[in-house]
Amino acid sequence: MQQVKGSVLISRLAFVEQHAGKDGVERVLAALPSEDRTALRNLVAVQWCPFELGKRLDDAIVQVVGQGKTTFFERLGAASAETNLTTVHKAFLTPGDPQAFLAKAPQIYKLYYDTGRREYTKAGPREAVLTTYDAETYSAPDCLTVIGWHRKTVRRGIPPTCGSSRKSAGPRAERPAATAFPGGSATLLAGAANHRHTRSR
Repeated sequence: MQQVKGSVLISRLAFVEQHAGKDGVERVLAALPSEDRTALRNLVAVQWCPFELGKRLDDAIVQVVGQGKTTFFERLGAASAETNLTTVHKAFLTPGDPQAFLAKAPQIYKLYYDTGRREYTKAGPREAVLTTYDAETYSAPDCLTVIGWHRKTVRRGIPPTCGSSRKSAGPRAERPAATAFPGGSATLLAGAANHRHTRSR
């Protein structure tokens, strides 16, 4: 079972409180099963939590305070980067060299996820590919948080897009949000960063 660090879920709840107040947090929690509410009220930043708990939290946030729009999480990712890059991730930054920062994606990924890995490939002077391998699951909100986080970090200012494509034979399918296909991959563009989820090569 894939897990994610408690700090990721704490950031979600903090962002909700910042934009919708404590009442907003309570409304989000009220939309979840009682066992989820208990778990989320007792989060510790360094603990591992089931990824599915995060997905249910994300779904509740979208419905309760995000007006049904998963793009709410792009803003969340950007806000998280604003905080992280002045504190816990400040050491990862290389001023004036976004590629050097993106090259550290494998180490940063391991801080937050216990399954899978993320690889970096430089695709050009202003372009890079971040590929996540062997993650057991993913969600559109989580992917969009990654977009917002990296977009803020590299400061490209290019509107991100999000799509999915089948790896099997057949026509390419572009979607407005990442959607899991059996044996498929999700491709997300964040400024100069192209973020994919896929199985091992």
